[in-house]
Amino acid sequence: MLYIVTTPIGNLEDITMRALRILKEVNYIFAEDTRQTKKLLRNFEIENIVYQYHEHNKLQQIGNIISLLKNGKDIALVTDAGVPCISDPGYEVVDEALKEGVEVTSVPGPSALTAAASISGVSMRRFVFEGFLPKKKGRQTLFKKLVEEERAIIIFESPNRILKTLKDINGYLGNRSIVIVREITKVYEEIIRGKTLEVIDKLEKKPIKGEIVLIIRGKGEDKNDSK
Repeated sequence: MLYIVTTPIGNLEDITMRALRILKEVNYIFAEDTRQTKKLLRNFEIENIVYQYHEHNKLQQIGNIISLLKNGKDIALVTDAGVPCISDPGYEVVDEALKEGVEVTSVPGPSALTAAASISGVSMRRFVFEGFLPKKKGRQTLFKKLVEEERAIIIFESPNRILKTLKDINGYLGNRSIVIVREITKVYEEIIRGKTLEVIDKLEKKPIKGEIVLIIRGKGEDKNDSK
């Protein structure tokens, strides 16, 4: 059995009882960052074998994981924090496991995506998730496609690129209402709401750190949308 196990995005108290049980019981744990996962396991006094699975070794590790699964071993796949297979290479393991007839099950839990959406104050009746934006190739094309998007747009972003992204949003989509949720569930959790230009001015004066979820109102959701 391959378990896709969600882990806390900040506050360790958010882990589920089922996730703790699975992490104790499986034969192996494959993690994006073993250091982060070992901290989590130590906190809950779980002793288990943890191996790396990430973008740079996935081609080798997928074969190893599938071989173990086909030999009857139970494996948990975790990411640094939150839900595996969302903006990380975990989906490729799941795809290959399903092709090989291996049973795959989800152990759900905290998600930066849904947590940020729930406190944004933006309608989430319909939304589009773009994950991490392309750094160069395809970036302009994507923004041009989003110009007419009427659904709320949710993006993951880094503090190093947030200003560039906000300026691109203003340039392509206009001075939309946006919400920045950073370090959600952590000690320095912060929510910044406002028009794009207003937030750009704020961040130029006081840069922010940490992991960021950026939410943009869809076209037509702001009464005073303007280029």
